[in-house]
Amino acid sequence: MEKLTKAQKELHDWLVEFIRDNQHAPSIRQMMVAMNLKSPAPIQSRLERLRKKKYIDWIDGKARTLKILYPVQVEGLQILGSIAAGGLVEPFMDDQSEILPLSSLMSKVNCYALRVTGDSMIEACITEGDYAIMEKIEDPESVKNGAIVAARVAGYGTTLKHFHWDGDQILLKPANSNYQPIRTNPMDVEIQGVLVGVWRGYGP
Repeated sequence: MEKLTKAQKELHDWLVEFIRDNQHAPSIRQMMVAMNLKSPAPIQSRLERLRKKKYIDWIDGKARTLKILYPVQVEGLQILGSIAAGGLVEPFMDDQSEILPLSSLMSKVNCYALRVTGDSMIEACITEGDYAIMEKIEDPESVKNGAIVAARVAGYGTTLKHFHWDGDQILLKPANSNYQPIRTNPMDVEIQGVLVGVWRGYGP
């Protein structure tokens, strides 16, 4: 298929999301608002280009008949490995190529997924087999007490725990009374991400 310009792709992606969520095509006015345009002319031009490139089509003379011609390629988050919710495990590896499709989180930047092992976070409704959706942290000092984080502890590995300051030390608290908190010096901890979501699949 012919490549789209940035403006065309912006409209196309918005159309795909709107039609998926609402089960009908938007009006020109709605497209203008979404694209922050004050005139219908640019919208009509982009629509014609998208139609010519065979990304969309509609029935001439009939309102709201616009349809997407090709399914959008599934996007997802790279699964970087597994993370312990019990004991510590080796850090995740960056060479994993598996993708977890989570369209609802695609608007978030700097996100990745970790597969949970163990049961130390069950009281936070996070259990073995879940996928913890993490957002990478640029400034570790911005992490709030109580946040659930992926923390790499020097010499051990990476674990999923509640983050807390305790004086000049860091406490990594489990959400399971059968486990003890991990107390460590800040220099021995790397906060790799903050939890923003959990994905759990169920069999038939």
